[in-house]
Amino acid sequence: MLKLLLVTMLIIAFCIAFLAIKVILKKGGRFPNTHVSGSKAMRDRGIHCVQAQDFESRHRRPGIPETTH
Repeated sequence: MLKLLLVTMLIIAFCIAFLAIKVILKKGGRFPNTHVSGSKAMRDRGIHCVQAQDFESRHRRPGIPETTH
């Protein structure tokens, strides 16, 4: 059981290291932004993440009509 746990932890460590190689070796390297707001195509279509849409709907000023897309 202990051998299996150690092998599993070793495999997970290698996977994390391989995923982070670009971030570690590249100067100024960063993980890619996979958030909805990080996509130019989504922004061009007016699509926001759920949290942003919720914030906008809660803080909408009265008297300003809602736009529909």
